[in-house]
Amino acid sequence: MAQPVRVLLADDHPHAREGMRMIVSADPDFVVVGEASSGEEAIVLSDALQPDLVLMDIHMPGMGGLEAVKAIKGGQPQVKIVIVTVSDDASHLFEAIKKGAQGYLLKNLNPSAWRDYLRAVAHDEAPLNPDLALSILREFANRKPQQSPGAKDGDDAQVEGLTPREKELLREVAQGLTNREVAQSLGLSEHTVKNHLKNILQKLHLDNRVQLTRFAYERGLVEPTGNE
Repeated sequence: MAQPVRVLLADDHPHAREGMRMIVSADPDFVVVGEASSGEEAIVLSDALQPDLVLMDIHMPGMGGLEAVKAIKGGQPQVKIVIVTVSDDASHLFEAIKKGAQGYLLKNLNPSAWRDYLRAVAHDEAPLNPDLALSILREFANRKPQQSPGAKDGDDAQVEGLTPREKELLREVAQGLTNREVAQSLGLSEHTVKNHLKNILQKLHLDNRVQLTRFAYERGLVEPTGNE
C-alpha cells in the first residue's frame, strides 16, 4: 500500500478498543486515526477525520452500530466499514450489509487473521465467509418481495447487460470465493478476474464485492442449497 489505511475504531468498551488498536497498529499498513465510544461519536469523527476504514461494534448505547453504519455510508459512501462482533448472527449481519457494511470480523479471531482480512477489505478483495454467504442468501430469499411473472425492472436490465462470462464470475463471487479461487474455478488468471470484477461493478453501479453479493442474491442469480 502506498499510504497506510486510516482506521477509525468504534466500540463502547475501552478494553475492546485497546485490543483493536493493538492489533491494527502492529501492522505498518494501518494507522488508527481516532476512537469512538458510541454510534453518534463515530459519525462525528468519521466526518471530521475522513478515515478509509471504520471498525464498528454492533451493540453500543444510544445509536447502535447498525444505524451508525447507515449514517456514515449515507454521507461518505467511499468509507469502508467492517462490523466487529462476538456473534456471526446472520440476521444482524444481513442488516449491516443492507446498510452498507463491507463485511465483519469476529472478536475471537487471531490478530493475523484480522489484519489479512482488513487488508483484503482495503483492496476490495475480501469475500464473505461461504457459510455466512449462504445464511445471508437465505435471509434474502425469505425477505425479498415477490415479483410478478415476467416483471422487469432496472436491476433485471442491468443483469442482461452482463456477458455470460461476467454472470458466471458474479455467481462465483457471490458464493464467497476469493479472486484466486474464482480464477482456478474458471481457468482464468487472477488479473483477468480482477478486470472482469471491475467491469461488473461499473456496469451494475456498485462499489464493492459485498454489494455485488447482495445484488446477486436479490436478483436470484444464486440460489440457496442444502435447505432441509
